[in-house]
Amino acid sequence: MEFADGKMLGEVEAGIGTITFNNPEKRNAMSLDMWRGLVDILDRFEGDASVRAVVLTGAGNKAFVSGADISQFDSQRADSGAQRDYDTLTSAGRARLAAFSRPVIARIRGFCLGGGLGIALQADLRIAAEDAEFGIPAARLGLAYGAGMVRQLVSLVGPAQARLLLYTGSRITATEAARIGLINRVVATGELRDAVDELARTIAGNAPLSIRAAKLAVDAAVEPDSVADGLLDAAIADCFDSADYREGRAAFQEKRLPQFRGT
Repeated sequence: MEFADGKMLGEVEAGIGTITFNNPEKRNAMSLDMWRGLVDILDRFEGDASVRAVVLTGAGNKAFVSGADISQFDSQRADSGAQRDYDTLTSAGRARLAAFSRPVIARIRGFCLGGGLGIALQADLRIAAEDAEFGIPAARLGLAYGAGMVRQLVSLVGPAQARLLLYTGSRITATEAARIGLINRVVATGELRDAVDELARTIAGNAPLSIRAAKLAVDAAVEPDSVADGLLDAAIADCFDSADYREGRAAFQEKRLPQFRGT
């Protein structure tokens, strides 16, 4: 699937959906059309029961997403009024990614900066190559981010490290990002794709209803007053009433791999 004139790509293989930010000549900087394309792909994947996990990745080897397309700033983010309109459009993409019901893994090479880091923060898991660099350069550009992105950042690294990143605008290495909890794991650059593929396959092979309940449980733990908290009891009940639960018990007793169907 191609969206945003080919700058957003989506494909599904063996239960894994892959979304590629395909703007390598601008280090995968996000335009408004790309944000709309992201929403369209996520909607397609949400409606496809075969998709058990989603991987986000950037085209080329220079960047995951280097931030917003700065060439659009004069026309679309020139002042606070224009920024409100811009944020209305882009927030739909962030909200859609945050609400996606299946696990999302960010596969990160190269630059992961500003709004690109904001996208990665919405993923459930972040796996980075050794060459990855992270940062939030807002203070160097004279702009600011809203509470949603900062809340995600603080939930991962704590307020002290969040302040350091925001106040300095400095970049940090993948090793430092892992140390402070910004990402889950650092792997050798040449091993990144295989490592993420293996992780995605492991998740896809588990019981979908259990994974959904786990995702809701973590969301509810992070934000106790969130919508996820109200959905969690029903998701837990669905697990215990499912054919997958019976299959899991039978497979354990028969010493074989379970075949989960999400029902």
